[in-house]
Amino acid sequence: MEIEDLLNPDNVLAGFRASSKKQALQALSRHLAEKVGVDCRDAFDGLMERERLGSTGVGHGVAIPHARLKGLDRIVGLFAQLAEPIPFDSVDDQPVDLIFMLLVPEEAGADHLKALAKVSRLLRDDRMCEKLRATHKAPALFAMLSQPASNAA
Repeated sequence: MEIEDLLNPDNVLAGFRASSKKQALQALSRHLAEKVGVDCRDAFDGLMERERLGSTGVGHGVAIPHARLKGLDRIVGLFAQLAEPIPFDSVDDQPVDLIFMLLVPEEAGADHLKALAKVSRLLRDDRMCEKLRATHKAPALFAMLSQPASNAA
């Protein structure tokens, strides 16, 4: 599984503005749900339900919100680089400025875990995150995210 399997250029946002975790998840889930033809309220509710289990803020300014959703036929992702960091109840109590959201078919088992692992590995790379934070154009962000892992850093 590659990042391009999860993400397309239309779902990469640069300089995204949100004032809170809830506002970010609402706006980003609406954007992604509209692109893939699922109900935006269902997407938002699924993401919030997952957040109630524990924050998807994984630390170092990164969050990977995800939810299972009826009506999807494949895993879809969205990447947002935030204009300003927001509180996200992250494991390290640091605000988040890089969000990689995943919506997953309800029956996706191992593929869901593979997608999370792929995104997590990519965003654990400090140099990659520095580059993502320093870039302010969506096409360049997509290019960085989708390059082969051996060239990513």
